[in-house]
Amino acid sequence: MHMNCSTICQAVTSCMNIPNSTSRTLHKPFVFPNTQKCDGALVLFRSSVSYNKVNGGFSLCRCATTSVPPGEDVFSVVTSDALSGVDYLGQSTKGDLNLNFGIDGKALQGPVEEVAKMEAQEAENLLQHLGIPVPYNARHSPRGIFCSRTLNLRSISAIGYDMDYTLMHYNVMAWEGRAYDYCMENLRNVGFPVDGLAFDPDLVIRGLVIDKEKGNLVKADRFGYIKRVMHGTRMLSTREVSEIYGRELVDLRKESRWEFLNTLFSVSEAVAYMQLVDRMDEGIIGPDLCPLEYKCLYKAVGKALFRAHVEGQLKSEIMSKPELFVEPDPELPLALLDQKEAGKRLLLITNSDYHYTDKMMQHSFNRYLPNDMSWRELFEMVIVSARKPEFFQMSHPMYEVVTDEGLMRPCFKARPGGLYSGGSAQMVESSLNVHGDEILYVGDHIYTDVSQSKVHLRWRTALICRELEEEYNALIHSQQERATLIDLINQKEVLGDLFNQLRLALQRRTAGRPAQTLAATHMDDDELTESIQKLLLVMQRLDQKIGPMLDEDGELFNKRWGYLSRAGLWDKSHLMRQIEKYADIYTSRVSNFLHYTPFMYFRAQEQNLAHDSYTFDHLRREN
Repeated sequence: MHMNCSTICQAVTSCMNIPNSTSRTLHKPFVFPNTQKCDGALVLFRSSVSYNKVNGGFSLCRCATTSVPPGEDVFSVVTSDALSGVDYLGQSTKGDLNLNFGIDGKALQGPVEEVAKMEAQEAENLLQHLGIPVPYNARHSPRGIFCSRTLNLRSISAIGYDMDYTLMHYNVMAWEGRAYDYCMENLRNVGFPVDGLAFDPDLVIRGLVIDKEKGNLVKADRFGYIKRVMHGTRMLSTREVSEIYGRELVDLRKESRWEFLNTLFSVSEAVAYMQLVDRMDEGIIGPDLCPLEYKCLYKAVGKALFRAHVEGQLKSEIMSKPELFVEPDPELPLALLDQKEAGKRLLLITNSDYHYTDKMMQHSFNRYLPNDMSWRELFEMVIVSARKPEFFQMSHPMYEVVTDEGLMRPCFKARPGGLYSGGSAQMVESSLNVHGDEILYVGDHIYTDVSQSKVHLRWRTALICRELEEEYNALIHSQQERATLIDLINQKEVLGDLFNQLRLALQRRTAGRPAQTLAATHMDDDELTESIQKLLLVMQRLDQKIGPMLDEDGELFNKRWGYLSRAGLWDKSHLMRQIEKYADIYTSRVSNFLHYTPFMYFRAQEQNLAHDSYTFDHLRREN
C-alpha cells in the first residue's frame, strides 16, 4: 500500500483488546506487520498507547518518524567474526542486534538513567499486557538459570546437548531403582548376601565422595575438608569424623581411593555399596566372595552394575515402557525450537546407543513438536555412542548410521545433518567450522560433560542439576530458622569478643603485668572472675542450642547430608566448587531456557569476599 507522507503522518487510531490494564500512557516504538510505504520507502512509526475507559481497550496512535530506503532492513545482526568485537565485560558482540533505521533520537533525550528506568517500566507493562512473563520472575525462581561466568548467549553459534538426565529427566526412583534391582540380582547370582536389601535413594545425594579404602561416604567443603561421613548406612558423629580424618583432604586426583558422585546415575551404585559395607562389617560377606577390603567390595558392586547396563535388559525394559521412567516436559522441545530458529546449530552428543537414543527422543520430543516435526529435524548433527569423556580428549573411529535399523558404515568426514557413532569433538568443530567459545555444551555430568569440554576445548558449558529446584524451595522455607541460627551465632561472637578481652586482662594480671588499661589492672579479682564465669556459662548455653540447629540445617533437603550446594551454614560444598569452576551457567532443566530467550546475556553476580561485610558495616557506621 503506497501512501504520501502527509497522509501517513496523520494520527491513526486502533484498539487492542487488552482488558484490566492501567490508565497510564505508554510511549513505545512498535514494528507493524502491515508495513506501509511512502514513495517506495518503508516508514517507521512512533506509537502512543493509552487506555480507553469506554471500551476497556487500548488506543494506539501512530505517526511516522523515519523513512527506511527500499531494500534496506531496520535491524541487522552482527554475524561475522571480523565485524564483531567485545563489550565492556569482554564478551563477543557476535549475534547482537544493530539498529540501522529507527525512531527520532530526540524522543529519548534526557539523563540516560531516567530514560532507562522509564523505558524499562513501559516495556514491562507491555509484556504484562501481552501476557508474556516478566524475565525477573524467571530469574528469581527454582527454575532460574544461574551464572558463574558471564555468557552472551547471542554470541553462541552452536549448542550441544547430552541426552540422559539432560534433555530427558528420569524418575530417579524408577530408573535408578531398576538399575539397583539388576545390580543386586547380578550380585546374588555370584553368591553375595543381598536378600532383605531395598533401594533407598535418600541415602545419598549428588556431590558426595566414596572413600573406597574405609567404606565411607563423605561430604567435603570447597577446600576438600571432610564435614560429614556415613560408614555403611550409619552417620558418624563429629568426634568420629575428626578421629578418622583429622585434617585429611579429599583429593579427586587419587582415583584409586576417591570416587566422586558426579551424576544421578551414581545413586544406585552408591546405595548398593553402602548397604553391602554393613553386610561386610557384620561378617556376612566371607573372604571367598571378596577379600575383606572395602575397595574390593566397591569393585564387585561396580562390575555388577556395569553388567546391568551392558547386557541390555535394563534399557530394553525402559524402551518398552518409557512413560514409566521418563518425566514429560512439554516445554523442552519448544525451548530448543526457539534456539534453532534463532540461528543456533543444535547438536546431540550422547553416550547412549542409536536404538535407545532414537526411541527415547521420539517419546520425549515428537508429540510436543509442531507440524508433525520429528526430533531429528531439531538437530544439525547427532552423535551416539560418543564415548565421553574421551570424545573431548582424543579421536576415535567414526561411523555414519545409514538405516533406521542402525546399520553403519565407516566415515572419515562428518557433514551437517548427519547421524554418527563415535568420532570426536574436533570432528564436530571442523565440520561446522565453529570452535572453542562459539560452542555451548549442556550436560548433567560435572566431569564427563562439563569439565572435559571446557578443559580440552574451551567450550562454554552449562550444567543440568534437577535437584536445584528442591534445594531452592528448601532454602526459602528454612529462611526463618537460618536467620535465628545466624542471630545466635552473632550473639556468641559478641560475647566471645568480650570474654576474650576479660580473659586477657586476667592472664596479664596473673603474670604480674598490667592489663590493657589502668582500670582493668586495678579491677577487683572477684568481680573480674565473676564476669568471666557469667560469660562462659552463657556461651556454653548458646553452644548447646547452636549445635543441634547446625546439625538440622538442610534437613528439608536431605536429613543426612543437608543441602547439595553447602557444607555447613556458610561454606560451599565440594560439588558447588566444581560447578563454579567448570560450569559457566547451571540450572535445573533445559526447558528453563524457554523463559530466557536465545538472546539472553547471562551476567555473573558479585562474588562476596571475607572482608566485604566489614567494609559495609564501616560505611554504615560512618553514615
